[in-house]
Amino acid sequence: MKRILAIAAVAVVATAGGAVAGHWLLGNNDLAGVANAAPADSSNAVNQLWSAKVTNADGAPQSLAGLKGHPVVINFWASWCGPCVEEMPSLSALHKEYSKKGIEFVGLGVDSDKNIKAFLQKVPVNYPIYVAGFGGADLARAFGNNAGGLPYTVVIDAKGVVRSTKLGQIKPDELKRTLDAL
Repeated sequence: MKRILAIAAVAVVATAGGAVAGHWLLGNNDLAGVANAAPADSSNAVNQLWSAKVTNADGAPQSLAGLKGHPVVINFWASWCGPCVEEMPSLSALHKEYSKKGIEFVGLGVDSDKNIKAFLQKVPVNYPIYVAGFGGADLARAFGNNAGGLPYTVVIDAKGVVRSTKLGQIKPDELKRTLDAL
């Protein structure tokens, strides 16, 4: 009987720990909503971005190098991340407004192409979405996302300088101020 109780206690602790970790990884943590300063040497991260191996949702290789020289908003997300999905309509609206000003928006899915393809069939997004796979977490880390949470948004100016990073859901007014300063 003691053994069964011990196993049950371990299961409860593991489940609770997983729920807390999942809550934290989805951007629902004390750091969520905090705009972060760019990493000290963001040029290395930007170079990694331009050379990153990404695909479209059908698995065809894509290149981010064409974004070089343009202001760009990079949003790291996943189909299973509630806060990521919740902010997509705001990102789509901002993309519509700021694409007229030459600012590019790109979603980098830290997910599988299968999950992203299924997601995009259900949820319309008006900016390019690419699959970075789980290597996208390493790329986000290069931009200062040491917590590993999602969503994570990076704004890069036309000179390749990281202007801001944000862990957690974007606040449209805050992002607009950053984009207007570009």
